[in-house]
Amino acid sequence: MDIAAFTAFAAALFVIIGLAEPLAARLRLPFTVILAGIGTLIGALAGYVIVSPLTGTLDTVASLIGNLPIRADVFLYVFLPTLLFQVALGLNLRRMADDWVPILVLAVVAVVIATFAVGYALYAVAGLSLVACLLIGAIVSTTDPSAVVTIFRNIAAPRRLTRIVEGESLLNDAAAIALFALFLNIILPARPSPRLAEALLQLPLLFVGGALVGWVLARLFIRLMTMVPNHPLAQVSLSVALPYVAYLSAERLVGASGVIAVVAAGMVLNLLGPSRILPTAWAYLREVWDLLAHWAGALIFVLAALLIPQLLAGVRPGDFVLLAVLIAAATAARVVVLFGVLPVLCFLRLSPNVERPYRVAILWGGLRGAVTLALALAVTENPAVPTEIKRLVGTLATGFVLFTLIVQGLSLRPMIRWLGLDRLSPLNAALSDQVIAVALQNVREEVADITRRNELPREVVRSEAKRFAARVDAAVDKAEEGAEIQDRDRITLGLVALAGRERDLILEHFRQQLISIRLADRMISDVDRLIERTRQGGRTEYRRAGRAALGEDRGYRFAVWLHNRLHLSGPLARRTAERFDILLNQSLVLRDLHGYIDAKIRRIHGRRVAELLHELLDRRMVDTENALEGLRLQYPGYAEELERRFIRRTSLRLEEREYDQLREDGLIGPELHVTLRERLERMRVALDTRPQLDLAVQKTELVGRFELFAGLSERQRRRLARALKAIYVAPGDVLIRRGEPARSIFFIASGAVEMDIAGQKTRLGRGEMFGQLAVLARHRRRAQVTALAHSTILVLDEQRFKRLLAASRSIRDAVRRSAAARGIDLPDDALQSD
Repeated sequence: MDIAAFTAFAAALFVIIGLAEPLAARLRLPFTVILAGIGTLIGALAGYVIVSPLTGTLDTVASLIGNLPIRADVFLYVFLPTLLFQVALGLNLRRMADDWVPILVLAVVAVVIATFAVGYALYAVAGLSLVACLLIGAIVSTTDPSAVVTIFRNIAAPRRLTRIVEGESLLNDAAAIALFALFLNIILPARPSPRLAEALLQLPLLFVGGALVGWVLARLFIRLMTMVPNHPLAQVSLSVALPYVAYLSAERLVGASGVIAVVAAGMVLNLLGPSRILPTAWAYLREVWDLLAHWAGALIFVLAALLIPQLLAGVRPGDFVLLAVLIAAATAARVVVLFGVLPVLCFLRLSPNVERPYRVAILWGGLRGAVTLALALAVTENPAVPTEIKRLVGTLATGFVLFTLIVQGLSLRPMIRWLGLDRLSPLNAALSDQVIAVALQNVREEVADITRRNELPREVVRSEAKRFAARVDAAVDKAEEGAEIQDRDRITLGLVALAGRERDLILEHFRQQLISIRLADRMISDVDRLIERTRQGGRTEYRRAGRAALGEDRGYRFAVWLHNRLHLSGPLARRTAERFDILLNQSLVLRDLHGYIDAKIRRIHGRRVAELLHELLDRRMVDTENALEGLRLQYPGYAEELERRFIRRTSLRLEEREYDQLREDGLIGPELHVTLRERLERMRVALDTRPQLDLAVQKTELVGRFELFAGLSERQRRRLARALKAIYVAPGDVLIRRGEPARSIFFIASGAVEMDIAGQKTRLGRGEMFGQLAVLARHRRRAQVTALAHSTILVLDEQRFKRLLAASRSIRDAVRRSAAARGIDLPDDALQSD
């Protein structure tokens, strides 16, 4: 094929892609079904023209299409990495972490079940070896849920459900391709064939090896991107190279799964990229990848569909029986997962509840497409595979793809309508009537004001006002006749709307560059979780989700454990700094929501609901402020650094707006405007780096706040700070247990604890110490001490404490007072250093 013909064919493909999307929207069919149909039609026509006695200019075109160098390697090495990388780059990984159990079940476990169900079903009737049948099962187990995801988004399905299906699409191909590679290696006679059990044991190694390759290379490429911060085109170019380098390195150098390597690389860039790359460059990178993935997905469907007539060339009548068995087995395996395994996970609270209509939609929307055809093509092209296996793989895989695209794809939207998923719930239907009535009343007032200001003719105004009044009256009557909405439901709807407004404010702060994209992503994830839980459980779940968003998640608690037990402070410093940032910006956002309740929600849901929403919002603000104040006490001075950083960001944004206004007014030229913007951008980049939280420095400041240590010199306080060990505890954590040996003394830097001695409970707060009496009296602990709040405790060992006693009269006096309060008579030598 010469370059002119190739260019013409490529241009024709892009024309097809450009026209297929609006055609699919017009016909209300999945985009992939249209592409596959067009590709199959072109391939069939080309094959017919080549073998027909007709001659002419069409022969040249048909020969061009028939001789295209479309091989399995083109799909697996060129298009597949792009598709997988873009999906990994676009997912909300923090929210996916909440649903990792159902995602793994639908992606990996479902693939394994489908592979073995199809394999054993075919083994009973096809006359092939078990491994060959399992190979076919792996090929057809990969699904393309893009059609059902698109429909779920259009019908406003729960975001959590959509996210689970998207996560399935990411890991589904990886699991299927890994199984495919294992079974293909067993079949090939030229290689040493491991037994089936041994091959399956290699699967975890393929996954782990691919993940490590993707992680290492992603970190390397991110480092390269940070070296060229002012060159977004260079950063995008490096990101385009990353999935291909990861795929080839894993497949050819390490012998691991290239698909897993690409997915891991995309996830790492997704998590670390927003904090390492400028927001504008990151947004540009995401836009480029969206376009690349759109082209790759469309091209892989069209080109694979061109091969369908070729793959079906050797079909026999008996193959239809095998195809029916394959369809039944694959469907049954999917039913087992969706209606057997998934409900068990819901019962165990490992997965959100997925209603039956949505499970039916996921079942019917699991189309097969280009990846299945590409894997089948890889088998049919391999000369080492026996001929009968190649024929059956090509025939059954292609027939199954056509069944899912034609039967399931064409009937998917009617199925959605039959399930009633495209209709509003009774509650939302009643709410929509009230919203329309309120909106029209507001519009009537604004239109009347506009007509008065513009002095329009009275006759025109009067006739239009009469027509609009009739529409308003009809809307009000319909709202009054509709179903009554209970206050409980109104509160839930109001809280969901309030959380939606909170999400908009976070995005607005990001657009104004007041917060980084990484912080915005984390806060939006928390708000999305807030919305989902509020929809499920009303105001009770709103409060619980609000408290969970305070940043004390499993990762934070693990960082605390690393610091307290292993003395690894880096993770805690990073998580604490991030928690500081979140709480500070969350408090600013929450303050703006009261006005939204009065301006918007009160008009729809009434005064009583609005007052209750104000109360719930006030409680959430108090929780946020208490958490923020606790951090301020734990880390004095750091909150002020973040607040200064926010003020500086705000001033830069306002300064930028002033320069833009001067440019629009013509008071400054474009050259000066660009220069001023570049200067602001350099200053903004400096502010993008969050201040480092040094726990050692904070410990020194905490020591300086203790009145007990006021009599120490500056040098003694520094030495004491180095000797003290800071631990961080949550409410309910036990610091001292009865009967254990007394070897340490505790100082409360922030928070509060409760001391229980023989049933008598005493509360201790900031600046107080405990545990010293048992150490000095040389007996086992008689009290149990439990944290009442999130607290910072400074711990000192026995020997250093006794040296501190000798150096500080104030501490000796404090020990004597505490002993006297409990009726303990300490011997004189107890307060002397050994």
